[in-house]
Amino acid sequence: MRFEGLAYRAHDPRWSFKPLSGDGAAVHGGRFNPKGMPALYLALDPMTAVKEAAQGFVRKFEPLVLCTYEIDCDAIVDCRTEAARRAAYVDGDDMACAWFAEAAVGREPASWRLAKRLMGAGAAGLLAPSFANGATADDVDLALWRWSGDRPHRVRVHDPSGRLPKSQLSWD
Repeated sequence: MRFEGLAYRAHDPRWSFKPLSGDGAAVHGGRFNPKGMPALYLALDPMTAVKEAAQGFVRKFEPLVLCTYEIDCDAIVDCRTEAARRAAYVDGDDMACAWFAEAAVGREPASWRLAKRLMGAGAAGLLAPSFANGATADDVDLALWRWSGDRPHRVRVHDPSGRLPKSQLSWD
């Protein structure tokens, strides 16, 4: 499917000078990407982005820089509902697996196998329920494996005043 709309990400301020890089996900891995594979994790609502960044500490979290992204991206797999997951041959349990615990003991998480399969079939990303602590059925994430400044996988950061830092030194 084609996804057009706004998405959000709450960045660690130290890395907000590279809001489109996907480098952090490549270094650490994520629910839908193994280490070494860049991914851009976004949320469809600002508060969902904060929940994702807070990692379960809903009332007490580190400072964040909240960014808005303008998305116009083809080849997105919609996994928000059970019916959509069935249509895409996606198992909800694979998406919801304890990916971090699996990776920590050297096993490949089911969600990584799912992401690799979808990417191999040409998907640029997926829409999925948020698995963050405190997430509700209304909290939705967008994980991207392919994105650029142009169609068909256009992702742009909304920063008309140039407020985002240009480097880590910009904060000094």
